[in-house]
Amino acid sequence: MIQRCFQCDARYPLDEILYTCASCDGVLEIAVEAECLNRANLTGAGVWRYAPFLAVDAGDAVSLAEGDTGLHRCERLGKDLGIAELYVKNEGENPTGSFKDRGMTVGVTKAIQLGASAVACASTGNTSASMAAYGARAGLRTIVVLPGGKVAMGKVAQAVVHGAEIIQVEGNFDVAMKLVRELSLDSGEVYLLNSINPFRLEGQKTLAFEVCESLGRAPDAVVLPMGNAGNISAIWKGFREFKSAGFSQSLPRMFGAQAERAAPIVEHLGGTNESCRVEHPETVATAIRIGAPVNWTKAVTAVRDSGGRAGVVSDEEILRAQRDLARMEGRFVEPASAAPIAYLRKFGIEADTVVCVCTGHGLKDPDAILSSAPKLTQCQPTLGSIREALRL
Repeated sequence: MIQRCFQCDARYPLDEILYTCASCDGVLEIAVEAECLNRANLTGAGVWRYAPFLAVDAGDAVSLAEGDTGLHRCERLGKDLGIAELYVKNEGENPTGSFKDRGMTVGVTKAIQLGASAVACASTGNTSASMAAYGARAGLRTIVVLPGGKVAMGKVAQAVVHGAEIIQVEGNFDVAMKLVRELSLDSGEVYLLNSINPFRLEGQKTLAFEVCESLGRAPDAVVLPMGNAGNISAIWKGFREFKSAGFSQSLPRMFGAQAERAAPIVEHLGGTNESCRVEHPETVATAIRIGAPVNWTKAVTAVRDSGGRAGVVSDEEILRAQRDLARMEGRFVEPASAAPIAYLRKFGIEADTVVCVCTGHGLKDPDAILSSAPKLTQCQPTLGSIREALRL
């Protein structure tokens, strides 16, 4: 296994610390040799069940029992959306309540193996919560840079309780990302754990493996939200590797959903945004409020190569989808996680088996749903008053 530039194909050893290509500044990925895949022996559970596919030694893994999240059949919602088999891969079941734990167990383990004394990230919330937990587990100093006033407090609370050093900066996520990247490059002791780190994305690709093993095959389509866009590219990589290893026989189409005022990748695919950048992204879905996604080239490739599509959904459509999933299926997810459901309702997909990736638990970001909640009904403490209020 080696580190490979996604753009120019330059190669680097696994123990060299760099976050972009030294030749062209392109994003990196881990190239897994076919012989590693052909020898893959899957044992154990969770993310580390797939150790043969990962570029990190599993012997000293920093783990909180992440992975093995549920793949839930959604019959009522599927019928409503006209999909024969609709599933939700509920990543809110991970230890810190989001998909970030898949990548963070691998990233923090790599940090330990490289001899780092501190880990750092910019975050809209979920990354900081996950990194703080795994950093605490590993005994590392954890540094979080947040965009001021732009992060759900439920996520900040997790970073606080795990002992992270938290700095808020003026500006959006993209400003925070630029600064934390400069900090990591300036200090050899601080290891960057945003999704620009290719080892972190190796952990996230294990979602594809779990889906294939749960279904006994690859689904026809996978729909997920796109923020920094590491997840869609990592999961596509996972499906391709699992097929190459002979564990599945087909590949799904990949579909990405972005919020209408934070949709640089959709605009780029449509030919209207060559730089793939939105200067002032805004959406109620805080986890995908990102204007300059670092992995956009990988995401565009995943969508195009898989024969998928990407589309824009409004905040209103996202919040409706959040309520639909909760009220029809009993699954409470954060707004960004509902974007795939909103995409299906708006655009539809010609596919029998569709998996929606719900990236985080609803309690991560309850403010949006509470702001539109009806007022509580007040009544006297008598059975008659309650029956009258309920019209029974």
